[in-house]
Amino acid sequence: MRKSSKKPHKHAVFFLCFNYEFYMIIVCHLGGAIMHIKKFIGDRDFFKTTLIIAIPLMLQQLISTSVNLLDNLMIGQLGDHSLAGVATVNRYFLIATFGTNGFIAAASVFMAQFHGAHDHKHMKQTFRFALLTSCIIMSTFVGIALLFPEHIIRFFIQDEKVISEGLKYIIVCALTFLPNMITMAIAGSMRATGDSKRPLMASVVSVLTNAFFNYGLIYGNFGFPQLGVLGAALGTLIARFVELAIILMFLTFGNYAFKTKISELFDISKRLINHIFVKALPLSINEILWASGMALLLKFYATRGADVISGYSIATTVSDLFFTMNAGMSVATTILVSHALGANKLDEARDNGYHLIGFGVVLSMFFAVLLFGSTFILPYIYSVSDSALHTAQTFLRIQAPLFSIYVMNTTCYFILRAGGDTKSTLLLDSLYMWTVNLVAVGLATHFTSWGIISLYILGQSTDVVKLFIAYRFVAKEKWLNNLALVEEKDDFELELGA
Repeated sequence: MRKSSKKPHKHAVFFLCFNYEFYMIIVCHLGGAIMHIKKFIGDRDFFKTTLIIAIPLMLQQLISTSVNLLDNLMIGQLGDHSLAGVATVNRYFLIATFGTNGFIAAASVFMAQFHGAHDHKHMKQTFRFALLTSCIIMSTFVGIALLFPEHIIRFFIQDEKVISEGLKYIIVCALTFLPNMITMAIAGSMRATGDSKRPLMASVVSVLTNAFFNYGLIYGNFGFPQLGVLGAALGTLIARFVELAIILMFLTFGNYAFKTKISELFDISKRLINHIFVKALPLSINEILWASGMALLLKFYATRGADVISGYSIATTVSDLFFTMNAGMSVATTILVSHALGANKLDEARDNGYHLIGFGVVLSMFFAVLLFGSTFILPYIYSVSDSALHTAQTFLRIQAPLFSIYVMNTTCYFILRAGGDTKSTLLLDSLYMWTVNLVAVGLATHFTSWGIISLYILGQSTDVVKLFIAYRFVAKEKWLNNLALVEEKDDFELELGA
């Protein structure tokens, strides 16, 4: 019997080849996806280093926001109008704080990279720049608040009871930023060189002092007069001076390479000023525009009633407890990316950036669950109107499922900033807010009858689109710059010219 000598049918051959090619395509895509995911996963030592850097600032922010929550609770007992008055004043000073932080953050990037390069000369000059710019910017906002207090509050709301409470608070509140502007510059420089513990210690003492005096001065406890919202401002003023005294003590007796004499305060290289200013100006403008955008957003929400401002204030204060994660990750990003860049280890800086994004996503899931759970506790700790409480709970429940997106956006932002890519941060942050977020919410506020919850969902949903833009900026890797090397080259050229 003869064996069959039939050849495989041509369609069968095509089918086998097609399936093989299709299989290989799937394998390649899966392999590429796995490799793509793998770059977001660091080793155990990386996670340990990240937490060592991040946890002290997370704790500092947690303590600070806990006291803010305590203040919020204390003032909330005085009624919706008192809480709304304080919230509007704080929103104005948020612009001052963020504007100052823009220059300090830019200086911190240079400080971190000079620290990585062991360049003590430029570390000192960078600290002087941070201190001077902090004082100039903050003093300007303080002066405006002292001259035009009522105009500032009326920008947000026309409710006379809210304005009356805000006026009691704003003058003393403005004075709290005089010691704070010095503390911000010193603490920022300490963190940029890897010391988060001492600023944390100063902050702990400050917030405990604040809690004590607020409790005494708001309600008239411990033999103090009952001053209401004015008492809250006085308590904060005392705490800020205590914090400054402690941070100055650490600076005086600590071994910090950036420490400088007062007589040398204005001794800063013009080239360095130009380099930092070029990076700081877009960053500071970005921070001011972002904070101004947040103020305008509050103004939009305020059209739906004074109780909305109270609810918004509660939601913001409570969510800040969980956004302490962002504060810790931002410092970890600045240090782990900037130090590697300053040492000219570009591959390490790139890996650290992507690992931080992945680590942030994992941590954010845990914090999101806690954030959602906090909404069930609010009725037991706040004594405000039912409408304000409902607004706060709903806002927080909207934020919870979006928490990972917030964290990824923030981490991408600080990666770009660590490498001095301030143009991308400006486009990503404030420009996006003013051209997308505020436009959407503003149009809906004035041309629809939507309630506050619909407006809030609209505003928060714009962060989803923002994430795609943020990651694209990071993936372009224009942030892989050694700023310390550029400054050394310029300084060398300056010396040759001399």
